[in-house]
Amino acid sequence: MKDGKVASKSRTVLTDIVLPPDTNFHGTIFGGNVMAYVDKVASISAMRHARAMVVTASSDSLDFISPIKTGEAICVEGFVSSTRKTSMEVFVQVEAEDLVTGERRLTATSYLTFVALDQNGKPTPVPAVIPETEEEKWHYNTAEERFEQRRKRRQLRAEREMGNK
Repeated sequence: MKDGKVASKSRTVLTDIVLPPDTNFHGTIFGGNVMAYVDKVASISAMRHARAMVVTASSDSLDFISPIKTGEAICVEGFVSSTRKTSMEVFVQVEAEDLVTGERRLTATSYLTFVALDQNGKPTPVPAVIPETEEEKWHYNTAEERFEQRRKRRQLRAEREMGNK
């Protein structure tokens, strides 16, 4: 495994304005658009950490907390929260910003897993992540539990597939 890197080196922020074509008939951003932003920011964070190409291996969940309305900014921020040999967990949070008042509110959170690839498309080792802030340390310290949940989910899926054959 390569030497460690501080989590802040992978931090990625994307801000965009939500316009009418981005919204549904409620005047709020399409969930699929939010998902695309989350995956894009998480991919950049993972590539910054690994300095390699990456692929999305899983998305634990995308929890929508509140809608983002037409005319508000969508602010998407992510960073690598933990690593294994060739994979990285990336935490992403989404906020809405009222561009007139400056008020921000949390609208969604997600954890995604990426695998780093070498020039032949094979998994390649990634540096360990070094958390510095309290937020980074919390995500880092709770990552093993999420990893175990993912492992159990994969195992159950494999068992179901074997039962269907």
